[in-house]
Amino acid sequence: MQASHRISHILGGGSDGWGVFTKARRMIAQGTKVTELTIGEHDIRTAAPILQDMHRSAIEGHTGYAAVPGTDALRDRVAARVTRRTGVPTTRDNVLITPGGQAGLFATHIACCDAGDTALFIDPYYATYPGTIRGAGAEPLAIAARPDAGFQPRAADIAAVAKGARSLLVNSPNNPTGVVYSRETLEGIAQVCTDHNLWLISDEVYDTQVWKGEHISPRALPGMADRTLVIGSMSKSHAMTGSRCGWIVGPAGMIEHLTNLATHTTYGVPGFIQDAAVFALDQGPAFEAEVGEPFRRRRALAHDILAGQNAVTLVPSDGAMYLMLDIRSTGLSGEAFADALLDAHHIAVMPGESFGRAAAGHLRVAMTVDDSRFAEALSTLCGFAQERAEAA
Repeated sequence: MQASHRISHILGGGSDGWGVFTKARRMIAQGTKVTELTIGEHDIRTAAPILQDMHRSAIEGHTGYAAVPGTDALRDRVAARVTRRTGVPTTRDNVLITPGGQAGLFATHIACCDAGDTALFIDPYYATYPGTIRGAGAEPLAIAARPDAGFQPRAADIAAVAKGARSLLVNSPNNPTGVVYSRETLEGIAQVCTDHNLWLISDEVYDTQVWKGEHISPRALPGMADRTLVIGSMSKSHAMTGSRCGWIVGPAGMIEHLTNLATHTTYGVPGFIQDAAVFALDQGPAFEAEVGEPFRRRRALAHDILAGQNAVTLVPSDGAMYLMLDIRSTGLSGEAFADALLDAHHIAVMPGESFGRAAAGHLRVAMTVDDSRFAEALSTLCGFAQERAEAA
């Protein structure tokens, strides 16, 4: 018996791009000490008071089926947060609670695209994007955001392939680059979506991690609220990655359709997790800033370290928990460099090629170990790059 074409071709017949990560985990299992700068997960755990509230809710009995679109309390909190942060009036009718942002990405593509439709996304991209689109039955088409443009996608490049497409997926602050899309970039994207009647799916899970400039939700741009679906999550803003609690924000009519989909797929999110998310959101922006502070601090450390050498160039890193490093001076691909760095110094980073062709010759470095270990690893990486550049 064979699996369906849809499920067997999620990877498009290629690699998932995580070979270096898999090799690093294998080394760790064999007893080698590896500094892992690969996965975008906090080096702190979910705060104890959030877990205590989750426990309280479960003990008090909120362990049965929860309302599929989400509890009224959590949907109201998310709506209020979105209204406050973006200025777009939002109510619970605009919110669906999902089992993490990834489930939201899949659901929105199911909602926007019929089988065989073209779904656009920006390269570099989070590793699951093309597989998510294929899993939804659509055909992924990547549009390169170029290094020489600071990885800001150009409206003209999107417009050139937008005819006949159904959706466009964007992500700002961006994983893997750390780039925050400018107002000019987002206004250009909005115009293309309007001109070509595209749904815009905006992945904003890093919206609280902005180190320079401002985060602009494209849903807040003129005329975009009725064609934009925003993906949010507790994972990055509140260090709740394992709790799997996210949301979709969009037009009420589309949220009704998405609720029907959730009824026939996930059947909602556990009530005690939603109650803990309410508690976490009630801690306010100060708590979110506290969760993000280690990455702000390590970004500053990285700027100091990188200023003292010329083999590695930092892509403007204005948000998220990552640095994108240009190592093309070494003459190596990102994959070859990352593999050699892991062998020589037991430091694991992600090759840019894991996130698309546009990031070839780059590395993604997650700022997810303590400050001293991070600084040591980044200094070692720069020294290794200098050796390779001199030998090139």
